[in-house]
Amino acid sequence: MDRAERAPRSEGLPELVTGLVGDITTLFRKEVELAKVEASEKVSQAVNGGELIVAGAILALGALGVLLAAIVTVLGAWFTAMGMDPLLANSLSALIVAVVVGLIAWALISSGLRRVRQTSLNMNRTVSSLSSDAAIVKERL
Repeated sequence: MDRAERAPRSEGLPELVTGLVGDITTLFRKEVELAKVEASEKVSQAVNGGELIVAGAILALGALGVLLAAIVTVLGAWFTAMGMDPLLANSLSALIVAVVVGLIAWALISSGLRRVRQTSLNMNRTVSSLSSDAAIVKERL
């Protein structure tokens, strides 16, 4: 090793500040890159979870259809056992089940629409906070 390599580097204040700014910039860029990677991973996990929810909902909808068909069949058999014509019994059973399920669906949809109409999408707190921040910046400038 020669003497220049062993001697401590003597840098002036401007070089040290420039180096510090460069290091902070690099650190900030790395942190932003890490945040992007982490956010991408989280979004990917959420999308995978969403796909499973949709698949489960589709299967649940199919199961509900089978259950309703079974209810129509049982109700039709009961009407037939009571002495009603089988064609009329099955038709009446399907009508009764359709009306009941339709009323439940209508009630759920109406309730959901009412809640959506009552929801305000204005971001009052955010606007207020930003206005306050802008006022503070204007005062200090």
